[in-house]
Amino acid sequence: MANILEVAMAEFAEKGLAGARIDEIAAATHTSKRMIYYYFESKEGLYLAVLEEAYRRMREIESEQQLDDLEPEAALRRLVEFTFDHHASHEDYIRLVISENMNRGQFLAQSKSIQQLNVPAISAIHRLYERGVAGGVFRPGLDPIDIHASISALTFFNVSNRHTFGLIFKRDLTAPDVKAQRRASIVDMVLRFVRQ
Repeated sequence: MANILEVAMAEFAEKGLAGARIDEIAAATHTSKRMIYYYFESKEGLYLAVLEEAYRRMREIESEQQLDDLEPEAALRRLVEFTFDHHASHEDYIRLVISENMNRGQFLAQSKSIQQLNVPAISAIHRLYERGVAGGVFRPGLDPIDIHASISALTFFNVSNRHTFGLIFKRDLTAPDVKAQRRASIVDMVLRFVRQ
């Protein structure tokens, strides 16, 4: 099943739900369509399993950042840097999220686990933000979900729009110097947003 999910993730990321073919996933995994349908019931069931797995992986790696062990500002810096680096090195994840947004979230809405997968991420931000407010480092009155949305928006764009933005402005967002400067700018923006 893990091999099927891995191959299906690449297929759905590249072609979206409509363009992905179960035949190609079966051939690449040396299994049969029937076996895929046995495990996942349908193409849509496989797509939902891929989405859940992509989010699960992201949250699992994110939880390893040990934010509670750092001072609030250092923890927030680490979280933003991690998110930037993760997105930059996991284009398939970004493409899957874009695809599901094009589907208006209809498949994630069917997930029994997606809400729970994301609770630890918001809880970690909530804890580090509250520690920062209590320590007089962060300004009060911010919403942890809004902080999360801001981090996601700033780091997501660099991957989701790298081709169009790069063509329009003649800037290679994957060039090491451009990427490092953009990463530093995003960290600075988020920290300035929450600071006292």
